[in-house]
Amino acid sequence: MLEIQVKAVDPIERLAGKVALVTGGGRGIGAAIATELALQGASVVIGYNASHKEAEDLAAALRDKGLKAATIALNTGSSEQIRSGFTAIAAEWGGLDILINNAGISRVAHIEEMSEELLDDMLAVNVKGVFLAIKEALTYIRAGGRIINIGSISSDYMPYRGNSAYVMTKSAVAGLTRGLARELASRQITINNVQPGRVETELLRYTLGGEFERARSQTPLGRFGEASEVAHMVAFLCGEEAGYVTGANLRVDGGVSV
Repeated sequence: MLEIQVKAVDPIERLAGKVALVTGGGRGIGAAIATELALQGASVVIGYNASHKEAEDLAAALRDKGLKAATIALNTGSSEQIRSGFTAIAAEWGGLDILINNAGISRVAHIEEMSEELLDDMLAVNVKGVFLAIKEALTYIRAGGRIINIGSISSDYMPYRGNSAYVMTKSAVAGLTRGLARELASRQITINNVQPGRVETELLRYTLGGEFERARSQTPLGRFGEASEVAHMVAFLCGEEAGYVTGANLRVDGGVSV
């Protein structure tokens, strides 16, 4: 008879000893990811730009539960802040194991109305910021590390007008993920792109505007996703169980893109 051995893993030990940085971690999906990684034992650094208070409140709440959390000012649209931020994290925590590139911005406008300034803002954060954060992280990230980009199903599915520039930036992240999977494999570092669909956040309300409720009803599962559902996917990719997953673009979208 085949003998099956099952090793039970306490969730709080799953990522024990790991140091994780979550950019844009003060609210929304980023906050959910930071919370889940901390609950699974990681020491979490919550990067923020505009959401200073939210990031500090989240870190304090996690510490009150006996978890390890800190904050750092990190505007991913600034190459100087990216460099100084990673230097500070390495000095405080001794290195890095997990990088979550969650920070992103959306500017909705038809192409005729999209100013060069708005386009540059999105490119700086959504594309250049992701590229530079990964580049800087590789100075400090340890073998076996995990890099997870937070993209969008808009890279594959375009349900409404006025979002083409945003889609362009997220498509660039999907391509970067595939390309870097080959570059980083020799260091046993995996990189993946999680593509959330319609997750109920402030960003979604801003993007959909008056179409918010109609979009909810048109989602195959009949609801919007929760930020925690994206966080669970991200946490899985951070663990040993996902060691053979790299270069993937993984949708968490309630079936809206099928």
